[in-house]
Amino acid sequence: MSEALNEDGYTVRLTERRLVAEGTMAFHFEKPAQFVFAPGQFVDFTLLQPSETDAAGNTRTFSIASAPQESTLMVATRLRDTAFKRELQRMPIGATLRMEGPFGKLVLHADQTRPAVFLAGGIGITPFRSMVVHAALQRSPHRIVLFYSNRRPEDAAFLDELQALQEKNPHYTFVGTMTEPGKSSRAWQGETGYINAALLSKHLVNVEKPIYYVVGPPGMVTGLRTMLKDAHIDDADIRTEKFAGY
Repeated sequence: MSEALNEDGYTVRLTERRLVAEGTMAFHFEKPAQFVFAPGQFVDFTLLQPSETDAAGNTRTFSIASAPQESTLMVATRLRDTAFKRELQRMPIGATLRMEGPFGKLVLHADQTRPAVFLAGGIGITPFRSMVVHAALQRSPHRIVLFYSNRRPEDAAFLDELQALQEKNPHYTFVGTMTEPGKSSRAWQGETGYINAALLSKHLVNVEKPIYYVVGPPGMVTGLRTMLKDAHIDDADIRTEKFAGY
């Protein structure tokens, strides 16, 4: 069983790992009974006895990709060639890590009269996966539109699940877009190109006064924030989180 170390930290046990896209793996951990989080928050994981390390150290930050109602804690990450991620991939099922958190304020606003527009790039989908699964399970009336950009369908973590959730939640809309669909071996019938003002205008015709959430690589987040400000979206209605690679 996972158990509390102290009021701020837990020892959590790895229960499963699986590929959720090419080069992207999800890791499931036992959820401590007393651990409570809001969809969109993140945790810090620390390797306890790594066989190797590097200058970046043994602690990394991950958004929680699972919803609070789900039985395990899940995070997902690109499989970059770093000491931390090599260790995470090869540790045996049942191995333990130290977890601290939850942290972060990128959570869904409480005012259900205002829609939420999520703009995600690549692995930036993880906090939004937690939010939209939670909304579906909770039968939330909150209007949510998720835009999700990747190079190819093969690179898009949780793609099929995120599309299928529209059948469970009539207040949720999924808009996937691929920037290099021609390089894919999988047929793609959705949007193509980057998330831009034209794409938002096309799919947000009847979405009034939304609050925007932007998560992804730093360059994408900066560019989309500028785009929204150029469209006269108030700063208070734009919430962002940058995912740097490591």
